[in-house]
Amino acid sequence: MQDLPPSIRAFTFTPDDGVPPSVAPFAHATVAGETLYVTGQMPTDVTGTVVGADVATQTDQVMRNLVRVTELCGGRLSDVVSVRAYLLDWADYAAFNDAYAAWFPDRLPSRTCVGVTGLAVGALVEIDWVCWRPGGWA
Repeated sequence: MQDLPPSIRAFTFTPDDGVPPSVAPFAHATVAGETLYVTGQMPTDVTGTVVGADVATQTDQVMRNLVRVTELCGGRLSDVVSVRAYLLDWADYAAFNDAYAAWFPDRLPSRTCVGVTGLAVGALVEIDWVCWRPGGWA
């Protein structure tokens, strides 16, 4: 693997860190300067089991996973500036929005939401996000 410039750092975590196991080869997050990019998370727990059969329950699990990765990188939910969400069934859009919005009671980040024809592990939803912190990350 190519060495990253010193200004770019990749983070990979394990279930011992409270992060579900990876379903593919990727970093859970990458820091570039003041920006943290958190890889799309699935609605799985630390055993790799999909949590919930409905989009609201799965959205909550995905958000827990995203928050955990962000915290392990030294961030907080308030650092999130942009979100991308992927829904397997557009009929789930309203239920997804309700579950999602509950995580951002003070300030909503910008967001893109798209319908897709398939997601890993049989998930109904996947979400990734971008965080920003002036002065960078520890």
